[in-house]
Amino acid sequence: MEIVEFEPRYAEAFRTLNEAWISKHFSLEAKDREVLEDPQGKILDKGGRIFMALKDGEPVGCVALIRMADGGYEVAKMTVTEAARGSGLGKRLMERCIEAAREAGAPRLYLETNSSLAPALALYRAMGFRDLAPAETEYARCDVWMERPL
Repeated sequence: MEIVEFEPRYAEAFRTLNEAWISKHFSLEAKDREVLEDPQGKILDKGGRIFMALKDGEPVGCVALIRMADGGYEVAKMTVTEAARGSGLGKRLMERCIEAAREAGAPRLYLETNSSLAPALALYRAMGFRDLAPAETEYARCDVWMERPL
């Protein structure tokens, strides 16, 4: 498997990968649709990045770094296909996020998630994320806030 920078040809895969995991656990929200329908405008044009995980040239995972006002990045829209779960791909995607944020001189990574996602929470904590107090969010499903200083 390889992790590559987003290209326009991956827009459909970015959308469908995320719609699949969100719909399995939650409901797609307005903010999801806004970002998934326009990753170029909502993420990349605002100084963010998207990484795609490919297996034999086919997208099997993705993650976005959304630029924040404080110079940090929000880790968002991270998912891998059912077939790729348990392969360590989530860890590799997170490592790429940490590396990219450090290269950019970001002070921190931030994320919002849900307490029902035990494997994701375990990964985030293993990668150095710590819990934060609740904050304002655009996502109804969010009940856990975390950050990783860089």
